Amino acid sequence: MKITSVAQLVEAANARGCSIAEVVIAEEARVSGSQPSQVMDRMVGVLQVMRAAVERGLSGEVRSRSGLTGGDAARVWGTNRSLAGETINHAISRALAVSEVNAGMGKIVAAPTAGSSGVLPGVILTIGEQLGADETTMARALFTAAGIGLAIGAQATLSGAEGGCQAECGSAAAMAAAAAVEMAGGTPEQAAQAAAIALKSSLGLVCDPVAGLVEIPCVKRNALSAVNALAAAEMALAGVKSAIPADEVIQAMGEVGRMLPEALRETARGGLAQTPTGRRIAEEVMGRNSGGQ
Repeated sequence: MKITSVAQLVEAANARGCSIAEVVIAEEARVSGSQPSQVMDRMVGVLQVMRAAVERGLSGEVRSRSGLTGGDAARVWGTNRSLAGETINHAISRALAVSEVNAGMGKIVAAPTAGSSGVLPGVILTIGEQLGADETTMARALFTAAGIGLAIGAQATLSGAEGGCQAECGSAAAMAAAAAVEMAGGTPEQAAQAAAIALKSSLGLVCDPVAGLVEIPCVKRNALSAVNALAAAEMALAGVKSAIPADEVIQAMGEVGRMLPEALRETARGGLAQTPTGRRIAEEVMGRNSGGQ
């Protein structure tokens, strides 16, 4: 069963009486010619890479080569003035941590992309911590996320250059929201609702990296997308539904991405990249890279 839609995932899960994660694990085992246990072992390895990136980022020692980002994850993690509580604080901190490691050329998992790589670890590891989940449970949640990602890729795009940041951080939020729902014992239908709510809340988000680097505003957008995912999961678990089905939201995202002008699709020729401060930062970074003053 080639995964092409969220509705297909939900239908298969309901027919088999299992989670979306189990449907995706079975499909990956079929495609790769592996045993489900082998597939799970590989995903546990992916989770461990995510965890290591979080730990490195939270150390506060990571700095990007440009000098534009680094240290914010540790600042948020160590604050004693959290307004939103520990769960949100930890999700933000972990998402920032991985994004900073990515900007610092460290090892991350590009899920769904390098530029949105902080969202899934931020959500999965934080919800895992809150629920006391083991690594197998968290790895299974990553398969839920993967299924949503496959559906998005089949119907729209996961590329910022093609669809704007809605396709990267928005997709990551949808994937993380669905994963969080299944980790918390939600149904496949609730996971689909969470994905729809998170993605439609990101529609139109442009990709406007300052100086063309995946740092400003990308790092902080990862943190906000993690919070988006948690909010969507919270609503879905309470029984809140998206008026627009997940697959239609995905298709709308693809259409919006095609409507976005090139200047707002990772070219650094629009949005924040072309503000006076954005242009100044770009000039300073290019000057340092060329050996200028």
